[in-house]
Amino acid sequence: MANKTAKEAVAIRGINPQFLVDKIVRTRIYDSIYWKEECFALTAERVVDKAMALKYLGGVYGGNVKPTPFLCLVLKLLQIQPEKEIIIEFIKNEEFKYVRALGAFYWRLVATPKEIYEDLEPLYKDYRKCLFQDKMGKFQVVHMDEYVDTLLRAERHCDIILPKLQKRIVLEESNELEPRVSALDDEMRRFQRSRDSDDEDDKTRQTGPSKQQSRRGRSSSSSSSSSSSSSSGSSRGGGRDRRNNRPGPSVRGRSRSRSPIPRRPVTQGPENRRRSLSRDRTRRDDGGNDRYGRDGGDRYGRDGGDRYGRDEGDRYGRDERRQQSDRRKSPERRPRR
Repeated sequence: MANKTAKEAVAIRGINPQFLVDKIVRTRIYDSIYWKEECFALTAERVVDKAMALKYLGGVYGGNVKPTPFLCLVLKLLQIQPEKEIIIEFIKNEEFKYVRALGAFYWRLVATPKEIYEDLEPLYKDYRKCLFQDKMGKFQVVHMDEYVDTLLRAERHCDIILPKLQKRIVLEESNELEPRVSALDDEMRRFQRSRDSDDEDDKTRQTGPSKQQSRRGRSSSSSSSSSSSSSSGSSRGGGRDRRNNRPGPSVRGRSRSRSPIPRRPVTQGPENRRRSLSRDRTRRDDGGNDRYGRDGGDRYGRDGGDRYGRDEGDRYGRDERRQQSDRRKSPERRPRR
């Protein structure tokens, strides 16, 4: 009995208003605690108090498909079907944002396309934040203008299939609706004007310095040409002024007669120095002594012998006789085949 539609309710698009909600979602709402405790025997006047107590929007959530209080109140409005003036007051309410959202959602389900566009498009100017609970039970922030835009464009919202909405262009062509005037048109025009003025200023700034630079370039070229002509005249005159027959200013530049490049003196390198020092050390006087007072010998004062001070013999200091005996005792080496 508590779940039946009111007798005064009018069929919407030929069906029961409660049937706009899917049967599975509708049965979940009937079984919920909020529906049994808060929505029992509600009237159009008392629905306002429940709507003012809402804290978030949403459809069903969780693994058990639990309905939100917002969805329960939507089904209750479909059940009792309040008057049009009450719903319009819901939409125009600026103090309670969830009351406005509830009225906009209900009006999207039951109103005609012309009434929907006329009553919901002004809500694009509302930028307040609302909480929305998704199917996983998580909350996210949604602005009111985004919420209204979803109602006008989406096919399904809050787990309810929205009735098909005719496009606005068709209604404008049939003269049922006037062309929509956006609230941002004035701001866009101001922005475009400021942008055009900035572009003009940039062009004037770019053209001004270029003219000055061209003038400066012309003056510099004329001065350079005059200086070059004066320098050429002075060079042709042989460095003398033609009028006064006086030596003119010195002309900068290379002279025609070039002096030969002086050659660097050849210096002794490190190898030549070493050789000269070794020769000086080995020079000896008439007595056979070197400059250090050493008699005939090598540079270390050793007499005739090898580098280790050994007398004449083999590398081990053996004389010739011993070498011959050693050769006889050693067997002859035969060449390998």
